[in-house]
Amino acid sequence: MTTEVRSLREFKMPDVGEGLTEAEILSWYVKPGDTVTDGQVVCEVETAKAAVELPIPFNGVVEALHFPEGTTVDVGTVIISVAVAGEAGAEAPAAPAAAPAAPAPAEEAEPERREVLVGYGPRTGTAQRRARRTTTTTVTATKPAPAPAAPAPVAPAPVAEVPAGERPLAKPPVRKLAKDLGVDLRGVTPTGRDGVITREDVHAYAAAQAAPAEPVAPVAPAAPAVETAVVEPVAAPALVPTAGDVRVPIKGVRKATAQAMVASAFTAPHVTEFVQVDVTRTMKFVRRLKESGELGRDVRVSPLLLVAKALLTAIKRHPEINAQWDEAAQEIVIKGQVNLGIAAATPRGLIVPNIKDAGSRTLSGLAVALGELVETARQGKTSPADMQGGTVTITNVGVFGVDTGTPILNPGEAAILAFGAVREMPWVHKGKVVPRQVTTLALSFDHRLVDGELGSKVLADVAALLEYPKRLITWG
Repeated sequence: MTTEVRSLREFKMPDVGEGLTEAEILSWYVKPGDTVTDGQVVCEVETAKAAVELPIPFNGVVEALHFPEGTTVDVGTVIISVAVAGEAGAEAPAAPAAAPAAPAPAEEAEPERREVLVGYGPRTGTAQRRARRTTTTTVTATKPAPAPAAPAPVAPAPVAEVPAGERPLAKPPVRKLAKDLGVDLRGVTPTGRDGVITREDVHAYAAAQAAPAEPVAPVAPAAPAVETAVVEPVAAPALVPTAGDVRVPIKGVRKATAQAMVASAFTAPHVTEFVQVDVTRTMKFVRRLKESGELGRDVRVSPLLLVAKALLTAIKRHPEINAQWDEAAQEIVIKGQVNLGIAAATPRGLIVPNIKDAGSRTLSGLAVALGELVETARQGKTSPADMQGGTVTITNVGVFGVDTGTPILNPGEAAILAFGAVREMPWVHKGKVVPRQVTTLALSFDHRLVDGELGSKVLADVAALLEYPKRLITWG
């Protein structure tokens, strides 16, 4: 007869994003006393790149959660301890250095969905909702003031010794929304399936509880259009009115973006050139592709697709612009493939996922990849790997009605193209002034790698291709 013994195993914060040094714990999905199994997601964390779920790599019973939600933890720090069963004298296998990360689930997915966790394959069996957690939370009371400054996100109207009771049921994106709006989920009436709190429930509660004197944690303010461009506008969470100043912690994606933009602006000598283009023929071509469905019935076709194809064709004619600066070796590295980044503004901040080897794709293949990139970013599922290795970027400021700007280079890249709004304007066409559809393009480039001649040729080629899109065939 063998005697079962339990040994304590520790799970450390893994590097889920290729060299990231820290991550914020957004939500715990387990509590002390819960049984966990190999591959079960135990928490959601936000890195400087994206929000990801962490699966635990062994079976056991949760002994302790070492950090509360909202804490930023360094990579390599123990975040959860689990008692694992074994036989007397048996040595427990070593825990892996880093747990694979799974993309954050779409908010509207069914609670009992099957998820594929990277490195673990699909889950088996029926998914079960985690048990509710009963705790007592102590919140320090704040002294009211005529115009209070809101620190980090806190629940409105806090009181001392507030009993938490049962943990409300809500998905991670909804908890994040509640945190941003300063909403205590214990006071929200759920309307979702099985008593789950929805985004609409949080917004309704926030609107009902809004008062001028209440400090609120808002979403981060929108940055200038030259830095934030989206494939399509992303609906931002509603802001609750406040009379005082607001302080927003700089962390996660926004912190990484700020550091990257400062580093880029003060490392690479930027040059920006502009050109106005008659894109009437391109807009007709886009409409024809939409109506004919020749790229595929479910393939999304937009002007951005043609801009991307035009830039890729121009890079094919002038490959020297698809380069990076190697400071250590004092060399210019001309990249073998074009990884085309598309700047996207999301509720978590600016991200730039890229289409790998975009230069080798057909127009149809590029359309499919662009559609997948947009949808993944919109759902908050962009992985850190999708944002690594970009070589050139497009920022679509036109979706905001902006004509142009001076975009800042994505760090490590030699060029970024800003695509402005398409407007009907008076234009000289075939010797007559007639209304035509016109846009403004702006190309910023690193003057260490790209001189004025090369930058001008690339921008002129993009303009020429958009003016006469048939050149995409002859030049490609």
